[in-house]
Amino acid sequence: MERWQNRVAVISGASSGIGAACARLLVAAGLQVVALARRTERLEQLRQSLPLEQQRLFHQRTCDVSKESQVNGTFEWIERELGGIDVLINNAGIVLGGQLIDMPTQEISNVLQTNLMGSIYCTKLATSSMRRRQVPGHLFFVNSTAGLGGYKPDPVDESLNAYTPSKFALTAVHEICRQELIAHGSKIKTTSINPGWVATEIVPDETKEKLGNVILQADDVAQAVLYALSTPPHAQVEQITLRAVGEYF
Repeated sequence: MERWQNRVAVISGASSGIGAACARLLVAAGLQVVALARRTERLEQLRQSLPLEQQRLFHQRTCDVSKESQVNGTFEWIERELGGIDVLINNAGIVLGGQLIDMPTQEISNVLQTNLMGSIYCTKLATSSMRRRQVPGHLFFVNSTAGLGGYKPDPVDESLNAYTPSKFALTAVHEICRQELIAHGSKIKTTSINPGWVATEIVPDETKEKLGNVILQADDVAQAVLYALSTPPHAQVEQITLRAVGEYF
């Protein structure tokens, strides 16, 4: 991880769960972290929870990644104040209740704007920063096993509606980015992290109760990110799929 010392990592959806866990690990590893989220007070709580010597590496910005204008303004600030982006962790995501065939179109749009378009907005700007500065950076897409071929949930489980197609689309975004970067002769890495159920705020309590101990923790996913980031420049971990032991789907 020596080559990442004091480099700039941007994490979306960093106020809780996987994003917050990634932020803690990366500042501890010596990176400067720009934590993005809508909930400003939660970002401040996260900063305050860090050791004093790590707080100087933590930068918080209020940003709703579903809104392109906010993403543009945030990345302009990063370029101006920190010099550019070296690592991007696309983590922001939401899931809403209901079934795709019945739920309001606006709710479907909200899921797609956050889970898919938010990642695209951030990826375009981060990639531009890396290419302009000729930095062999790293793009992460925190995806889901719900976005992989062969995903067949139990019919008795509640539908994930627009969440599943948003994650399938994110799988395609990751792959097309990988191909386009190769075509440009770029050394920027791309990695898709595909966890199963994770004990985060977007998972309903009744689902957590049903799963019991058969569920990942946010730190498990953050450790997978850290592993892929720590590989040597010539090695690329394209995908990591992880489930709790005993998880079937």
